[in-house]
Amino acid sequence: MKSIPRISTRGYYDLTTGKTLKSNSYYLYPKKDFKNLFGTKELTIMIHGLRNNNAGAMAKVSLAKNRLRKLGYLYPVIGFSYDSNTTGAHLIKHAKRSLAAGQIIAKKNGRHLGKFIEDFKLVSPKTKIRLLGHSLGSQVILSTLEYLAKKKKNCGIVDSAYLFGASITQDIPSSKKYGKIIQNVLDKKIVNYYAPTDEVLSWANNEKYVKGPLGLNGAIGKPVSKYRQKLVKPKNHRFASYAAVLNSFS
Repeated sequence: MKSIPRISTRGYYDLTTGKTLKSNSYYLYPKKDFKNLFGTKELTIMIHGLRNNNAGAMAKVSLAKNRLRKLGYLYPVIGFSYDSNTTGAHLIKHAKRSLAAGQIIAKKNGRHLGKFIEDFKLVSPKTKIRLLGHSLGSQVILSTLEYLAKKKKNCGIVDSAYLFGASITQDIPSSKKYGKIIQNVLDKKIVNYYAPTDEVLSWANNEKYVKGPLGLNGAIGKPVSKYRQKLVKPKNHRFASYAAVLNSFS
């Protein structure tokens, strides 16, 4: 199997607490493959959710790549792989602690992905970058935009972002703070694919682990103009199910 190019921060965070273990920016694998991406017209980065080890992360990139190919998208699709396989995530009794650690790690990873985007755009300024995030990956995207928003030169640096089964809260697209970040950092739009039938988000909402997930019922309030949302009916919360109901990528 051909190796999938990925930006990785595996091993940078403690899987039980979310504590920082390494302060490096990121590493690229295989490094030589990234040189081939310079000068490409577009690039999509897939960011996985909770309970994914490195193999799981790569499987999500393959799923995204195959679905986008079917929709006529022929540009490179690469992965962002981070420590989301937090301790005890598969056990109900540890679910809350595990999700909390995952959220801490996802927030911290905004700096890493943001730094990669800045570095890549320095070498390949005309490449459009799209971000695609599933579940907890939506938090990585939000934190990435927040990191990039700190510098004026990053205005419009990311072309667009796409969220599937997003675990961030429903007030974000209309909030003063994040609304401004979305408007400034994204050149075109952020699209939220939401599903009121999503069993995992529904459970997280009922248990108050995530209060009002954006991916469950869409946004509340008056979202900013670059925000879009689409109602979808995936079979379940898995990324494969969301990819199956994606019918366009523009």
